[in-house]
Order: sequence, then structure tokens, then C-alpha cells
Amino acid sequence: MTCADWLALLESPALEDLRELDVTGGEPFLLDWLADLLLGVGHLSQDSLSRLQGLVITTNGFLTKKVLSTVGQVVRPLADYGLELVLVCGLDAVGRAHDDIRRYRGGWEKLNRTITELVSLRDRHENLVLGVKMTVAPHNIDEMERVADYAEQRSLFTIISPYILTPLRYGNLDRASDLEFSPEDIEKLCLFYRGDRFRWSYYAAELDRYLKEGTIRKPCSAGFNYYFVRSNGDVYPCPLISQPIGNVHQASFDAMIRSPEARQFRRGVGAFPECATCTEPGLERYALPFEGWHYLRLAGHMPRAQLRSLHAHLGLDKYF
Repeated sequence: MTCADWLALLESPALEDLRELDVTGGEPFLLDWLADLLLGVGHLSQDSLSRLQGLVITTNGFLTKKVLSTVGQVVRPLADYGLELVLVCGLDAVGRAHDDIRRYRGGWEKLNRTITELVSLRDRHENLVLGVKMTVAPHNIDEMERVADYAEQRSLFTIISPYILTPLRYGNLDRASDLEFSPEDIEKLCLFYRGDRFRWSYYAAELDRYLKEGTIRKPCSAGFNYYFVRSNGDVYPCPLISQPIGNVHQASFDAMIRSPEARQFRRGVGAFPECATCTEPGLERYALPFEGWHYLRLAGHMPRAQLRSLHAHLGLDKYF
């Protein structure tokens, strides 16, 4: 997919209500035309994407100069378009342990510098939002508190979630035995999610239950208000389930999401084998405002201040 291909896709009438666009990878900052894409999306937000609220980019933070150059180039124009720019940096540990997990010497130093420079840039641009994403496995389970501390000291939002086994997005099914949590690991996770440090209150409660019972129970609206498009043009209602509904080079996006394949997926969402062990926080976050009842249940049981904090931390203001 070229930059022009992506922008053509985003002009699809079916996306006129799009609120958030996530650019992930791989490493998005390897793209020479990433700034052109972001500015092109900003231009579309004045017409065909008029309800768009923000752009999210996930990065490993290793390409410090490229990250800062691109962000510096687009952040002010995006503010003029009324768009947030959200940067989520992959942070698996603090210090040398991050290099060991990523198997990239000097990675921590590069990432830390990128975050430091982005924090400085954020002070001058209110529409720049920064956070860190930690994928928890047995190799870094003792780093959760340190990552939370690091984020809190820099006012970064956190996404701290267990690994997922899947053949589609991660291709890591062969590592199942290496990644399996011990009973001691599960207890550490439960203690962390029950604590005050983790601010995704609803997600934490669901994870605590999942770690005890082995089956996740949470709403999902994949195929209804969420789609994942790979760089080759394949369209998936869910990035974890190997059921594409077509390819943008062969059919229009509008036709694909109204196809028999898409309808069949929507009828089964929540009942696929992958759904029982899905700890993907993003899919859940999108589901809360769309599905509705779970959010109302939260509003009925949470203290108002806690609900407001959760609402802001999850970025639900984009939808309400």
C-alpha cells in the first residue's frame, strides 16, 4: 500500500464516522512518507473524515531523529485541523532489561531519549499525547512497577497487558511453552492489576478474573466499529483472527464491510476461540462506547471521580 492507496481508502464513505486512526506495524517511522500520510489525513478530516478526533502511532522509539522530525513536522498542522496526535512507545522494561528483551543493544538509551524529547515537545503542543505500551511475559513480569513508575514520573498513560498468542498479528504460536506464565507469575499479575497503580480500572478487573478463570469475558465490537488493514491491503474485522473479508485492491471498503463474509464475522464475534483468551486492550476500549451497556454499568458502580479518570485515560472523550 502506498501513501496514495491509504488516503484513497480513508475517503471511503463507510469511514465518515471514523473517530480514531491507528498506525501500527512493524515500525511506522521506517516509512519515508509517514508525514505525508498524517498531513493527508489531516486534510481529509476537514471533509470526508469530519468526525475524526485523533491519530495514534505505535513505535519502538529507536529512530529518535526520525520520530522527532516527523512529529515536529505534523503536530502543529494537526492541531490546526483539530486532531490529537498520540504516540505510544513500546516499553518492556526500564534500563538494560529492555535491551535484553528486544535483543537490541542500545535500544533503551534510544527509546529513553525519544521519550524525553517528546515530553519536551509535548510542553509546547497540547494536542500531543504520550504513553507507553508494555507487553508482559515471564521475561519482564518483575518490571511492571518500574514501568508504571517511569510513566507516572513523566505523565505518560500506560497500557500494560499480557502477551497474546495468535498466528495473525504476532505469529508467535511456536513460543507458547516459552511464554507460559507460572502460578507465581499469575499471582504477581493479579496483585498488580488489583493495585492502585494500574488506571485502566475496568480492564484490570477483567484481567484479574481472566487470570483466575482462564477465559476472558468482555465486550467486543470488532467488525462493527473497528477494522484492521494490513500493508498488503487485506482487511480484517479483528487483527487477531485469521478471517479476512477482502482486499482493498480488489474491492471497495464499503462493499467489503457489507459482504456476507463480514456479516458472518459479526454474528460470531465474541465466540471465536481467539476471543476466549484475548487480552487486547484497544479492542475493548473501542467497544465500551459502542456497546454501551458495559459503560453504563461502570457509571453505575464507579465513584464519579474514578469514572472521570478512567474516561480520560482511555481516551473515551473521542466518542462521547
